[in-house]
Formats: sequence, structure tokens, C-alpha cells
Amino acid sequence: METDALPGQLHRTRRFTLGAPGRFTLTPDGTTLLFLRSRAGDDPARCLWALDSGSGAELLLADPSVLSLGAPGGGIRSYATDEGARCAAFTLGGALWVVDTAGGKPPRRLDVVEPAAEPRPDPAGRRIAYLTGGALRVVAVDGTDDRAVAVPDGPHVEFGIGDHTAAMASGEERGFWWAPDGRRLLVARVDSAAVPLWHLGGTADPAARPRAVRYTAAGEPVAAVTLRIVGLDGTATDVRCDEGTFTYLVNAGWDRHGPYAVVQTRDQRTVRMLAVDAARGGTTVLAEQRDAHWVQIVPGSPARTAAGTLLAHADADGTRRLTVDGVPVTPPGLHLRAVLGTEDDEVLFTASDADDPTRTHMWSRNAATGALRRLTGGPGVHTGAQRGGTLLVVAEGVAPHGRVTVTRRGAAPVPLASLAERPAVEGRPARLVLGSRELRSDLYLPSWHRPGTARLPVLVDPYGGASRQRVVSAPDWRSALSQWFAEQGFAVLVTDGRGTPGRGPAWERAGHGDLSGPAVEDQVCALHEAAARHPDLDLGRVAVRGSSYGGTLALQAVLRRPDVFHAAVAASAVSDNLLYDARSRERFLGHPEQFPGRYDAGSALGAAARLTRPLLLIHGLDDGNVHPAHTLRLSEALLAAGRPHRVLLLPGVGHQVVGSAASEQVLRVQLRFLRAQLGVIGGRGEPAP
Repeated sequence: METDALPGQLHRTRRFTLGAPGRFTLTPDGTTLLFLRSRAGDDPARCLWALDSGSGAELLLADPSVLSLGAPGGGIRSYATDEGARCAAFTLGGALWVVDTAGGKPPRRLDVVEPAAEPRPDPAGRRIAYLTGGALRVVAVDGTDDRAVAVPDGPHVEFGIGDHTAAMASGEERGFWWAPDGRRLLVARVDSAAVPLWHLGGTADPAARPRAVRYTAAGEPVAAVTLRIVGLDGTATDVRCDEGTFTYLVNAGWDRHGPYAVVQTRDQRTVRMLAVDAARGGTTVLAEQRDAHWVQIVPGSPARTAAGTLLAHADADGTRRLTVDGVPVTPPGLHLRAVLGTEDDEVLFTASDADDPTRTHMWSRNAATGALRRLTGGPGVHTGAQRGGTLLVVAEGVAPHGRVTVTRRGAAPVPLASLAERPAVEGRPARLVLGSRELRSDLYLPSWHRPGTARLPVLVDPYGGASRQRVVSAPDWRSALSQWFAEQGFAVLVTDGRGTPGRGPAWERAGHGDLSGPAVEDQVCALHEAAARHPDLDLGRVAVRGSSYGGTLALQAVLRRPDVFHAAVAASAVSDNLLYDARSRERFLGHPEQFPGRYDAGSALGAAARLTRPLLLIHGLDDGNVHPAHTLRLSEALLAAGRPHRVLLLPGVGHQVVGSAASEQVLRVQLRFLRAQLGVIGGRGEPAP
């Protein structure tokens, strides 16, 4: 293994995403798969391609390098198609482009108001809606008749933006939706006037102006998000969703049964799916979900099938179960992860088995017979789509583990090539099930280590938060990085404790009221159980590292359990829950006016005087997710308490430090810090004299 190459490779390959196919669209007849992929594992210019699902032949539809624009922003970042997937629209450098997916014609640049963003063709492919300057505009596919259909009516109003709607819940940022006939659109109107204005310096240039951002921290006012139906004839109808009670617009759309909206109260304990009267703007409740803690949003749900059946979920029998018109149709122990879509009488979804949460499989349910069928097998984390009798299966993970196949009915699977680089270091963990809670853990040992020959310092390397599992049957770049640290002389332990997804509602909600307590407890439990099985783990030399929630967990671990953790590296970490995103923190801790004690108890600022172990804080100065003020305020509190610590601030770097231009230097700084604090010399884990 070329261990020295990995830190630089993580930046050069954008964490192995370059060259990997993504953003898939199947045509209705299933004969063609559209996707984005760059030409090599270090090429940032993502191109639009079409794959013949029968022959496997690939056709290049749009290449940024030949469109006289280079590859701004990583080439084509996203695209959208009409219902028949006959044309695709995308932007490059703020310019709007359209291409026929059958090929044979070069992409066409449309003369529109720039910079354009989020273009979406109507279902028939006659017009394209796009965003610019806070307005929603529509242009004919031939570039004529460009006009505004929704214009900001206030200084802080924007139409069509998706980051205040479904972005956090489902991963899909979408803020406007075409009617099936292409004559009207349902569009989100976002008024951010009440949202506090924050600033990011981001750069080492003293002459550069700070970047202003609107940010709702816990307890602060949120953006006022409403819906409006706008017609190409100039008509406009406001939708009445009771936004005074239902703060969050979780999702919306327009299917053959009419427009609909999914809304959620600020305390996140109630979610309603509403049918919208397209003529008058009134709404009717189709379904309501309630939970004493919070209603979890499942991607793709709730939704309506072509027949009008309502797909949703219920947390029952200790399981997140798929429901059809309110009736659970999946068995206890099979945890619903996402609803992928419907075709004819089948609903396609992903789920994890309670017996092995490290795997996620694709399933289908036949509405006519009620039969359940698992579509994927073996280890892995799977997702995909089904259309026109063709099944797309995406097995996630970095090369050589990730793979994509398309299978037409009655034919052999056709693989889709990935051009992503193979990591210079490949993770080789031992999978463990630890303690009474059966904690899933991965233990990474140096490839050169022989049991019984030397004791190894331990690096606890979790994420531990609600948005991601680390211990899965789909190795990603994080697995390679854990192995890289192991090769430097550490035993690296990664554990998914309570609060991580995939193990059911009770497991996810264990952190309600206390985000850190159960999470830290599970890391300690896993560490001790792993050491009992592997005596080479030296519990007298233990460090913890992490980024984002993992960084927050590292902070809390070294503050709460200095008897266990002897050093910590915390990157992009939340030190003050009151300073972090309202929707995230209020889900777990409630509103700070109602539960101030929960916020105080989980704040690293208030515990700064308790620090007795070495701590390295890392933060990008352009981090718009966890503001750099978290690290700056914590450093200030530590200084006031006379507690030594180290701080590394990174100009021009955002929330994700690894993968940025600073990746290599930051990882080597961490390595030197950890070696020094745990008494490691060389790369073989020997204790320093």
C-alpha cells in the first residue's frame, strides 16, 4: 500500500467521487440510462452521458471542455429532464444549456437572463423553468419567449429555492414543480427577512469583504416559506398551508391527482400531507403523523402512487415500516430507509434488516398480491430505480467495491464503468459486534502488525451522528482514511452507537434530550469490549478524532471522559448548541426557551474549564454549516480557563476539511499531534522513550 499517497489523493480525486457515475435517470421505456461522470478519476469536469441498457454502449451527450466554458464548478453538477427524458437541461458557469438525449445534435446554449440555476423542463419538454436573481422564469426550449412568472415582492424574498424545503430531510433541493400539463407551476416563496444575518470571513485577504449568509440557529426566527401556484398566463394563487403552525415545508409536488405539500411543525412532532386545490389554493389533510419525540422524514415519503394510494411510514413494533393507506405492509425487523418510486403495481424501496444493519437492500412490493421481494443480495449498501422493466442497481462504495448495473427484463446485467481511482490505501477492517447493545464496530489494524508482538495506541475514529453510518458493507473514503491512520501505528476503532441510522426508531431517538451522553457512553463501551478481545490495544494510550458531528463527539468524549481518552482532534465541531442549526438541534433538544438546561448540559463552552487532555481544534474559515465562531469561542473559553490547546484555522476551506486543498497538510498535522500525545515514534507504534 502506498500510504503516503492517500492524503493528496483525497483532494485530487475529491474523495474518489471524480470518475464515478452518478445522478441517474432511466427513460420511461428503460432502454437508456442518463448519468454524469468525468473522464478520469482526477478530472473535475463532469460530463452528461447516455448508456444503452441493452448493449452497454455509451454516448457522450455534453462535454464541458468543448462548450467553450472549461469546467466551472466541477463541470455539470446536475441536470433535469422532461417526463419522457427526451431532453436534458443543465447550467455551466451560469449559462443555460439544453441537449437532446437521443444524441446526434450538440447541446444548445439558450439566451436567457444569467446567471441561471436549477433548470427544469416541463413534462412535455416544451419549456424550461429556471431561477435567477430570486425570480422564477420560463423559456421555450428553442430559446424564445423568456419571461418571469414569479418575481420577488420584497427585499429578502426569493422564489423557487430549495434549501429551505426538503434539502435536509431528503437530500433533494427542490423549490418548484411543474403541473403535468405544463401550464402552471407550484413554487416556494421564501422570505428571509426575519432570519439573522451572519458573516463569513473565509479568506486571509484583509481587503476581502465578508460573505453574508442567512442562518437560523436554535431558537432563532426561521424563513417564512409559503407556496404559490403561478400560471404561464400571469395568474397567481397563494396556497394556504397554515404556515403559522407548520413551520417547515418538507416537500411538495404536482402529480396526476393535483398539487400536494408535506409540512411539519417547528417542534417536528407533527407532519401532514396536504392535497392542494389548484384553483383556489385551499388544502385538505390526506394524512397526519405524530410522534412524542419527532417524526422522522423518510426520503421519498409520503407520496402518492398513480392510482392515488398513499405511501408513508409508521414507527411500530420497534420498526420503521412502510405503510400503504395507513396500513403497515412490511414486517417487523425490516427498517424502511427510503421510498425510491413506483411502477405499475410495484413500489420500490430500500430497507435494512435488524439482524445486520450494515447492509441496505432494494425491495419491491406488489400492490395486487402484497408480495415482498428483495431485489439485491450479498453485502453492500444498495439503491437504484426501476422503469420500463429495467432495474438500476447502485451498490455504493469506492472502487473496487462500488458498482452500477442495469438489467432489462429477461436480459443479463449490464455494468456501467466507473473511472474513479482506487484508493492508495484500502480499508481492511475486522467487523465486530460488541457489548450488550451489540454495537457494530470496525477495527483497523496495521497491515504489518502481528498479534502479540506489540501493544498499539488506539485511535477512536467515529462519526456517530444521525445522518450517517460508518460501519457498513460499502467502504468509502473514510474507511481508507481509517486504514491510513492504522498504517501509521494505531489500532483504529470505528463504532456506530446510539443515534446513528439503520437500527430502528428507538435507537435513533436515544439521544433525545442529550445528544452526547449515550453517544460517548457507546464509544467507551466499544473501546473496552474491543480491548478485551484484542489485548494488543493499549488502553493507556487512547485518542479520539472526528469531523462535523464526529468532531463534536470527540470534544465531548475528551471533556466527559478524560479517564478514557487521552487526546482529541475535533474538526468543524459544534461547541455551542445554541449556535447551530435550529432544525437539527431543536429536533433533539427541543426549543431552547423551553429546555435551556439541555443546551447548557451539552455545551462544550460551559465545560471548557474541565479540559485536562491535549486538544487540537481545526476549522475552515468559510464553513457555512458550523460557523468558525464555534471554534473561536471555545478557544476563548479555554484560554480564559487557563487550559492549553491548539487551533488550526484554514482560510478558504468550508465544512468538509478532508477533500479540500488543505487535506494533505491537515492530515499530517493531525498525525504528528496524535503521535506526540500518545508517545508514538516512527510508523510502527512503538512507545517513545
